[in-house]
Amino acid sequence: MDVSGILQVVENSKLVYPNEKKARATTIGSAKAFQELVEKSQNNPAEFWDNVARELVWYEPWKETLTGDLPDFRFFEGGISNPSINLLDRHVENGAGNRTALIWEGENGETKFFTYTMLLAEVNRFSNALRSLGVKKGDGVAIFLPNLAEAFIAVLACFRVGAVYNSIFSGYSEKSLKDRLTAFEPKVMVTADATQRRGKKINLKEKVDNVVPEISSVEAVIVVNRFGTEVTMQPGRDYWWEDLRTKMSMNCEPERIEANEPGIVFYTSGTTGKPKGVVHSGMAFVIQNYIYAKYHMDHKDDDVFWCSADIGWLTMHIWGIVGSLANGVTTVVYEGAPDYPTKDRFYQIIEKYRVNKLFTAPTALRMLKSLGNEVMESFDLTCLDVISLVGEPFDSETWHWTYEVLGKKRISVNNTWGQTETAGCPIAGAAWLTPMKPGSAGIQFLGADVAVVDDQGNPVGPNTLGNLVIRKPFPMLCRTLWKEPERYYKTYFSQVEGCYFASDLALIDEEGYIWVVGRSDDAFNVAGHRLSTMEMESAVLEVAGVSEVAVIGVPDAIKGEVPVVFVRLADGFSESEELLERISSSIEKQIGAIARPQEIIVSDALPKTVSGKIMRRLLKEIVVKGTVSGDVTGLEDPGTVTHIQETVNTRTKI
Repeated sequence: MDVSGILQVVENSKLVYPNEKKARATTIGSAKAFQELVEKSQNNPAEFWDNVARELVWYEPWKETLTGDLPDFRFFEGGISNPSINLLDRHVENGAGNRTALIWEGENGETKFFTYTMLLAEVNRFSNALRSLGVKKGDGVAIFLPNLAEAFIAVLACFRVGAVYNSIFSGYSEKSLKDRLTAFEPKVMVTADATQRRGKKINLKEKVDNVVPEISSVEAVIVVNRFGTEVTMQPGRDYWWEDLRTKMSMNCEPERIEANEPGIVFYTSGTTGKPKGVVHSGMAFVIQNYIYAKYHMDHKDDDVFWCSADIGWLTMHIWGIVGSLANGVTTVVYEGAPDYPTKDRFYQIIEKYRVNKLFTAPTALRMLKSLGNEVMESFDLTCLDVISLVGEPFDSETWHWTYEVLGKKRISVNNTWGQTETAGCPIAGAAWLTPMKPGSAGIQFLGADVAVVDDQGNPVGPNTLGNLVIRKPFPMLCRTLWKEPERYYKTYFSQVEGCYFASDLALIDEEGYIWVVGRSDDAFNVAGHRLSTMEMESAVLEVAGVSEVAVIGVPDAIKGEVPVVFVRLADGFSESEELLERISSSIEKQIGAIARPQEIIVSDALPKTVSGKIMRRLLKEIVVKGTVSGDVTGLEDPGTVTHIQETVNTRTKI
């Protein structure tokens, strides 16, 4: 792979040092003290995690802090607690019950406010509702909701009763919803009559009604009445949220949970086309994200924190629910589009609630940048103190705009790296303590042991591109894949012995900063949402007339990457607008609108190896660069490259 462009960016990126006064005001008090803590956490991770866990509340202490190693390990073995008491009860009992815990705002301007005491009461009510429907520890609950306060309450209630929950993106198609429900087999499902996006109502209950009859495990469906939309309620199966809520007590005894018991299952796209159910321990998820959010964001009691992610992605659970509530801050959740009904909606929310800590995605910042600086000029954004982000590589140009224009050089910008499988971000900086480096994902963080290695597992030198791996377990690293343990070992631990294989390409520069440059497999990120090429290709191949297909992700100024589809048609079929639309519609129906391709390119042939593998890397080079720089003599027909180059120059956009 040509890395000259990457190395040029690395070489040009210089450290930006944080404000010393701000650093002295952080929880730990100095950059030196933080660096010493990092070193201690990596030299003796078991002692570090033991000390972190003791800051939280337990019913019974653990026998051993760490047992086993990758891929089979356990943290805090025998320790008994409950995630919800560390997110809610702990703050109420410590006198912070009247502090605002949650601010919700809908796209239409509606708002709701919950103190920690109020939120605890609502969580207890819904916990009792789940128990009234027969939900016990270990049962599955699927949450198919947009960014509503009820979604937060449902997650916290699952923690409280010991249910294993799966939150599903409300923008998914019926097929994607069905695939996840079939694999997860929930006992109860939580949804809403409808949601709203850019002023348009989207009927969620209708999707559920079309899918749930085929999911035999589902015994009950709880429906939030968001818009009063007329929906079909099946007696004995469907229940209105509010009807259940009003019958329930505001007191609910938490379930006692062993530290390694599963609490969360999150599905992530895989290169096989079949989503993977990543399993996390609920307590480990809380313990590590408590300390990570504390230092990533420099959380303090009076923070107003906004995570702009969707509840259907694990980012919101890491930062907007667990990281923020574990640290006792006020968290903001917004239901709608960040630039609707006016372009300045994002800035409106920051100014209105005096948001001082923001967690977002590079895509959102690129979108704001594209709107023009004049859009923000009428807003007082001086409240902003820290902006952190995750989801995809963060280009240095947008980093500088974020720091210099949006933040007026008064903020700490904290780029991070993490995956659904790692839960939080083991590569990042600490706000106001770690020097910032535009474009880098940061340093190896507290208790983490990451490395960049070659294909044989040998560490590579500075500024050398290789495979990103994790060499030691940390509490919130995934424990298995839901009902697919063998797939867990094969997917993450078969490539480099004794290491978790991230399937990301990265390099470490001479100052120890890590640069994650993209996927080493065939998945890619669109606006922070990881999509599988295999999943998309399967949808295209269902369209009559399509013989072969290859999907690639290409760079996009706003979304980071966008999908481009190459197809070869079967004999007797020819390119037409109707055919292109059927291909696009099939992808959207199977996966969701987020996967709609930017372009569909029809070609008489696709570049293949002698063994028949389509060389997607060559297709990406042609689309991005217009030519292929590498050797193509190993192809079954090298002439296909020239043909595709000519085709791309006359391609049809949709």
